[in-house]
Amino acid sequence: MKKAIWNGAILAESDETINIEGNHYFPPSSINESLFEKNDTHTVCPWKGTASYFDVVVNGDRNKDAAWYYPETSELAKNIKGYIAFWKGVRVE
Repeated sequence: MKKAIWNGAILAESDETINIEGNHYFPPSSINESLFEKNDTHTVCPWKGTASYFDVVVNGDRNKDAAWYYPETSELAKNIKGYIAFWKGVRVE
C-alpha cells in the first residue's frame, strides 16, 4: 500500500499505483479530494502529454502545484490518464 503524505495528512492511499520515471501515479479514486484545489498551471511532457496541476491545502498551508495529472495522454501514457502524482515535499511511502 502506497501513501502520499504532506503536512501530516494522507493525500492519497492505494495499492494500485503506477510507477513511471520514479513517480507513483495514484488512481483518481484514491485521493482525498477535500485537500486538492485545481489551478491553471500546465506543463508539457514530450511523450505523456499536457499535465494539469493541483495545489494541496492542509490545515491552511498551501503547497502550490504539488500534484499533477494528465487529463488526456498520448497513446504511450494511456495507462496513467487521470492518475495523480506528487512532488514538492510530498512523501510517498
